[in-house]
Amino acid sequence: MADFDFTIEELGKRNIKSPIAMSTVQGDNVVNYVTDDEFVRYRMDVKPGAQPAVKRNEVFEMAGPREMLYFQPAHVHAGIVTCGGLCPGLNDVIRAIVRCLWYRYGVQRITGIRFGYKGFLPEYQYGVTKLDPDTVDDIHKLGGTFLGSARGGGKEVSKIVDAMEQLNLNILFTIGGDGTQRGSLEIAEEIDARRLKIAMVGIPKTVDNDFALIQRSFGFDTAVARAVETVAAAHIEAKSAINGVGLVKVMGRESGFIAVHTALASHDVNFVLIPEVPFNLEGYNGFLSYLEKRLLSRRHAVIVVAEGAMQDQLLSEKKFDAGGNLKMADVGTYLRDRIIQYFNERKFEINLKYIDPSYMIRSAPADPGDSIYCERLGNAAVHAAMAGKTKLIIGLVNNEFVHVPIKAVISSRNHVDPEGSLWRDTLDATHQPALMVNQFGA
Repeated sequence: MADFDFTIEELGKRNIKSPIAMSTVQGDNVVNYVTDDEFVRYRMDVKPGAQPAVKRNEVFEMAGPREMLYFQPAHVHAGIVTCGGLCPGLNDVIRAIVRCLWYRYGVQRITGIRFGYKGFLPEYQYGVTKLDPDTVDDIHKLGGTFLGSARGGGKEVSKIVDAMEQLNLNILFTIGGDGTQRGSLEIAEEIDARRLKIAMVGIPKTVDNDFALIQRSFGFDTAVARAVETVAAAHIEAKSAINGVGLVKVMGRESGFIAVHTALASHDVNFVLIPEVPFNLEGYNGFLSYLEKRLLSRRHAVIVVAEGAMQDQLLSEKKFDAGGNLKMADVGTYLRDRIIQYFNERKFEINLKYIDPSYMIRSAPADPGDSIYCERLGNAAVHAAMAGKTKLIIGLVNNEFVHVPIKAVISSRNHVDPEGSLWRDTLDATHQPALMVNQFGA
């Protein structure tokens, strides 16, 4: 991240007093405004001795309400769009944005864009949804997204900005993952090219928890909780059968965070297979050999595999969906069939139960922890937008809500470090070998 400057772009000078009654005085027991000289360090690890001065590219601007605004609240027309796959907490974020705009700032023109970026495109004619506190009051109790979602459409930048001009939008909140935020940045650049004053503020949504720089994205904790319930069922099935095998596939296209957290939380998992740690199926040190040893000694086994595991071995060609995501081979069904074949060839009786809870997890309502997180993300997004800040997402860094430039956050992905403490603790929980390869580096 040394090449990035974490300075946040602004639409212009702020000269409108915020309608939120807060204080600028410390110690008066009144909540304080946040100033632009409050920062959070990205890297917290230090070494004893003299420390060099902190550089701008090492700190993030603190999120929160500013005393002076760029937008006159009575004049604001705000839009909200949800894009990509479903994720627990989408409705919670929508609700938080609407209620903060309405009750804290007095913004009463709020429009929901239907079905992602495609909702802006005239050929789809999806229309828009008027939003107010009554409309969104109970949506947090439901899974999915009240506005509907879709992949694709984000490359039609010119048409999208045309629609934003026709709607007279001043602010657009984009709730979505990596592809959504890439589209948001491209839209913001087109807005700049047209010299428009529209704030683009993102809320990071990826159930895989693989956004760079930020601690976690919303929906992740709920996904782990639902995955743990699935593993409990797989474990019961496995223990109740002769040489029972429970195989559970969870989300995790490029990162195995759900898989490893599920193993740590459940204490019932014997093997975790993730994209970051290569393994062989066959051979003396391959996964199937270790699975056989496990069944001979314990008579049951539970396996959790992330959807992105083994893709380098399973994909013969790369194809992409409308959102620009790689279409992956189904590692779950492949492993199921190969495990059954392996033991049939050895006339070794097993009873395998395969469970893929992905869509049940994605569509679940948010757990309380995620619901709280979504509320705070939505509020922080509104405060940033009303201050005229743009081309940013709201993120959690070192337990503080901060503004992160979109360009920085989409530059890379978070991954489980095979040499880090999280994977070490996962190995301790599962007792699986550190490497299941027949030759180091294979």
